[in-house]
Amino acid sequence: MSANRLLTRMFRYQAWADEEMLTAIAGLDPERHAEERRLALRLMNHCLVVNRIFAAHLQGIPHGFAADNTPDTPEPETLLREMAALDRWYLDYAAGAAPAELAQSIPFSFTDGDNGYMTREEMLTHIITHGGYHRGEAGRLLTQAAARHALGVELPWDTYAVHLHRTEPVRRLQGEALPTA
Repeated sequence: MSANRLLTRMFRYQAWADEEMLTAIAGLDPERHAEERRLALRLMNHCLVVNRIFAAHLQGIPHGFAADNTPDTPEPETLLREMAALDRWYLDYAAGAAPAELAQSIPFSFTDGDNGYMTREEMLTHIITHGGYHRGEAGRLLTQAAARHALGVELPWDTYAVHLHRTEPVRRLQGEALPTA
């Protein structure tokens, strides 16, 4: 599988997982689950900001951020809309980047002023793994909230295997699994 194809599939997964997570966060009761909701939204907003910063690095334009999060915390609907648009941008970028372009290294500065130097492929991989890490943290917050009070929403099941089988259900019909020992 080519790097473009793999990255495209991973960004498709990320878009799905971001939507699942933000939909679940939106279902948290703002009073009963106030702290978990706030923290989960801060984590997802951090992902949005970092994704914007790296999109700017990839485009060779200033990102305009002085930190890796914003002072204000957007509501889930705003985050969902903005994440979906940026996930689409990354999906299109990954699908259209030439192999030589993906191998190109780019110097940049982190928001704390430290210098960075990564290939475009490394930056794209970072965005995918970074998002997974923080969705995992947000998922843990949702699990803790559910332990205290019923959520009334389905907890996200954020794994690549679940994504593949939900978005491509024909996979379940292909072949037989080998028996376990």
